[in-house]
Amino acid sequence: MIPRTAPPARLQLAAVIRKEVLQTIRDRRVMFLLMVAPVIQTVVFGFAVNFDVDDVPTVVADLDRSTQSREHTRRLLADGTLASAGRVRSPAEGERALDGGRAAAAVVFPDGFAADLAAGRPAEVQIILDGTDPNRATVAGAAAARYFGELGAATQRARLAALGAPAPSVKLVPRIAWNPTLRSAPYMVPGIAGMLLIIVTTIITAMGLAREREMGTLEQVMVTPIQPIWLLLGKMTPYVVIGIVDVMLLVGVGSWLFDIPIRGAPPVLLIGTVLYLFSTLGVGLLISTISSTQQQAFLGGFLFAIPAIILSGVMTPIRAMPDWLRPLTLLNPVRWFVEVMRGVMLRGAGFGDLWVQLVALLAIGSAILIFAALRFRKRLV
Repeated sequence: MIPRTAPPARLQLAAVIRKEVLQTIRDRRVMFLLMVAPVIQTVVFGFAVNFDVDDVPTVVADLDRSTQSREHTRRLLADGTLASAGRVRSPAEGERALDGGRAAAAVVFPDGFAADLAAGRPAEVQIILDGTDPNRATVAGAAAARYFGELGAATQRARLAALGAPAPSVKLVPRIAWNPTLRSAPYMVPGIAGMLLIIVTTIITAMGLAREREMGTLEQVMVTPIQPIWLLLGKMTPYVVIGIVDVMLLVGVGSWLFDIPIRGAPPVLLIGTVLYLFSTLGVGLLISTISSTQQQAFLGGFLFAIPAIILSGVMTPIRAMPDWLRPLTLLNPVRWFVEVMRGVMLRGAGFGDLWVQLVALLAIGSAILIFAALRFRKRLV
């Protein structure tokens, strides 16, 4: 019998890559999930996730019924943050408007407001806020406080000028870097890229390997003279390429549709994406080694993705998390990749600025990938 010799390693790797590419292209559902769905989700999330608060429905209880109270009501609502939702006759009626959902804020001008202003006494205005939406309540309260704070300062300066005394003046001139208009899209779209990559690559990888195990094709491949390492690299290489293409599409859509600048060097973003894919694909491989069916792999992928997204700082700042929870975010690859995305796109950061994030991605990705590869090899053997 002529002994069977294994083909060269490069031929083994090329054969597995070709098989994976053909298998992925034939499955239209998988191609849709890998190429089309991320773009659609970026567009939807980019428009839907908006932290800009405007037109907060506001009712006004004018108990003073004076020219001054009517004038200040008009000026307060002219800012655009608070929008008129009608008048009420009492604070209690204003609270009922909040309770019924007709308004999110109620401004109360007490009786004697104009008289207090004219006499130089402290004049009080009350604002009642709906706390079920903390973000909207905070913005509405800040808008009212800013207006009446400026009113108090202007009144004090006018009174001092009438007495001939010099009026002290402190002028605050804010300068907002990188996102001067404070739009939500430049902040959210880089985070959405990290979210979508972890969902797409992790779940597709886990389900693909689980499907092959269910169908028995993985065992058929293993009877061929191919090394497990080349089998693993061949199966993961197409998804690395697809992940890079997805990031390019998301960056292009964000730049074209949401006018998000790309101030940094693209090579930094490319390296960060590849290192991030080490983690997402490694987790997908690891999930496949402990899953017997595609349903288990799908559920395992989501059980990993949801906590990783929540702890990444995409939606809420990491500084706002409890002290005991923040150290866990250091092990989260989504956090570091989102920082790379935002750094490159918004701040123009380079390797010198993001080396900590890149090293963290390399360490986390290498650890996950090595552990997953060992489990994969053990299960195959």
